[in-house]
Amino acid sequence: FARDPRFNILLLPQNVRKRKAQIAAIRRSAGDMVLNVDSDTILASDVIRKLVPKMQDPAVGAAMGQLTARNRNDSWLTRLIDMEYWLACNEERAAQARFGAVMCCCGPCAIYRRSALASLLDQYESQYFRGKPSDFGEDRHLTILMLKAGFRTEYVPSAIAATVVPNKLGPYLRQQLRWARSTYRDTLLGLRLLPNLHRFLTLDVVGQNLGPLLLALSVLTGLAQLALTGTVPWLAALMIVAMTMIHCSVVALRARQRRFLGFSLHAFIN
Repeated sequence: FARDPRFNILLLPQNVRKRKAQIAAIRRSAGDMVLNVDSDTILASDVIRKLVPKMQDPAVGAAMGQLTARNRNDSWLTRLIDMEYWLACNEERAAQARFGAVMCCCGPCAIYRRSALASLLDQYESQYFRGKPSDFGEDRHLTILMLKAGFRTEYVPSAIAATVVPNKLGPYLRQQLRWARSTYRDTLLGLRLLPNLHRFLTLDVVGQNLGPLLLALSVLTGLAQLALTGTVPWLAALMIVAMTMIHCSVVALRARQRRFLGFSLHAFIN
């Protein structure tokens, strides 16, 4: 690609991590739109044609495509992650977009309005967490900044991007921990946004943050009951199983794919 005159390759003197590399490229760019693609991602050939129409509305600052697991067939875990991505895109992001604000435009496939990015780069570059420059949660933070600037963010399900996902449990859990830190940190930054957004988004953000904590509390309470009284907390266990199976059954019907019944196994990882 370096020999192709349509490309301008920037070689930075050292690994400055994703955020600073993004900023270096954006500041050298000249087009109306900036497309962000992660290095382990392959885009469908029509992705740009699908994303750009959303950006014709000047109120839209960013849009993301639908993510799939490029290595879906590697293991039982990659199959679960592929279903997790389908749910994250076609339940969570689709619902958020319906009410005007996707809360995180994911890095594997996201398009931004360059004029909007240019006005946010200084804030994006100077983010600190616990007194140190932040080096995680770039996608969510950039989306929050876009929403705070008054732009809408969108989801385009027909723009497909296939990304490599972890095929072993250890790397997957470390990835999820990074993402969870970003979710909780940037939710605090985005709380001021919520009164100006649709009430559904407040419900969604509260659910995303409290749901995992309540699930963890339920499990810990059940284990404490078992240890202290020798009795099994059947009611709590059956409630978790019932909610999981109902959710997976509804998704299987919506997607017309029976494989989503197997997503119930993800509850243990969650």
